[in-house]
Amino acid sequence: MSIIHKVIFLFIISFSLMIFVSYKTNKLTQSTIEKLLKEKYIQVSDELFTYLSNNDTTNLQKKLTELNFKIIEDKKHYFDSSRVLYKYETELSTIKILKHEDDTYLLYMHYLDDELLVMDGSQNAIFKDKEFLNAMILADIMILIILCLIILKMIYPLKEISKSIKKFGDGNYGLRIKAVSNDEIGEVSKTFNAMALNIEELITSRQRLLRDIGHELKTPISKSKLAIEMIEESKYKKILKKALSQMDEMTNELLYIEKLSANQHKLNFKKFNCETLISESLSKLFIEDETSVEVLIESNFEMYADLSYLSIALKNLIDNGLKYTTQKPIFIIAKDKKIVVESKGEKIDKPLEFYCEAFTQGDHSRSSEGYGLGLSLVKRILEKHKFTLSYQYNDGWNLFAIHMEA
Repeated sequence: MSIIHKVIFLFIISFSLMIFVSYKTNKLTQSTIEKLLKEKYIQVSDELFTYLSNNDTTNLQKKLTELNFKIIEDKKHYFDSSRVLYKYETELSTIKILKHEDDTYLLYMHYLDDELLVMDGSQNAIFKDKEFLNAMILADIMILIILCLIILKMIYPLKEISKSIKKFGDGNYGLRIKAVSNDEIGEVSKTFNAMALNIEELITSRQRLLRDIGHELKTPISKSKLAIEMIEESKYKKILKKALSQMDEMTNELLYIEKLSANQHKLNFKKFNCETLISESLSKLFIEDETSVEVLIESNFEMYADLSYLSIALKNLIDNGLKYTTQKPIFIIAKDKKIVVESKGEKIDKPLEFYCEAFTQGDHSRSSEGYGLGLSLVKRILEKHKFTLSYQYNDGWNLFAIHMEA
């Protein structure tokens, strides 16, 4: 869950709790006010009824003033829009406590032909306090909403920064983040831009160096190959031709490794089957003796990958198998979403990871063919595809397998 979603989730919970608390507080306050006024009216009703029954208007008015009670003249208006909360009746008298639709509470007393409808004047102050409390709760809810919007506005640039960093990681090294504020997030944007500029300059320098190396090495190697063809056949000519071929291949694979490491080459993914991949890999080797390689396709499964690069990886495994095998043919077996290259020979003397680093070889092969770039390139290509490379040694056979499922 993203930060924005977490903030929104927490806001919804907080907002719901605030609404619930507001509703419960309002209901509790209303109930408390109603209970207090009801008890007060019941307590004073006996004394007021005594004055009313004795027609003692002087003391009745004095007591009403003392209690801060207000006499209501328009009885019909209040009777028509009020409900009865409490009622006590005898043959000659009636006492009622009423609640008007505007949330005011009244005391009604009747004796023979005399009627009295009064309202506690102090309840206005109580209701004002209640309204103030409700207003404070509403203000708190508004502050919560504003705070949520401010937080979302502050962290929203993080989403854009995350997208920009991902694009930068995918190879768009010219990408820069526009600073939208002067706070800590704005500082993150500026720091990223400074870092991106340094990385872009380093990568540009490396690209230029690689192009120069490729140009400078390719030209003398081509000239040397041409010159060797003019030399008479001898064992030294064969050694030189092999050395130049290895230098040429090493230069190509070194450039491939650097391009993959720097994300300078976008992979062209498409669907194809393992038979196509094996055919493409074998065509890159230019094998003179076709009997030295035997292909067994038990299941012609499909994959979604870059055929050009993945064929280079498989070609390198086949090439290593041909170089280091003690018995031909070597076998290329396709089954269960994997391609296995089997070759007869000695077990490698170090873990597979050691050979997947550039310019590393086993001790037993120091004087053999190879220059330590083949498996390193295989590893880089498979990592780009999210495929894996495994190694097993089984009864004198070296088994290198490319697993097409991550």
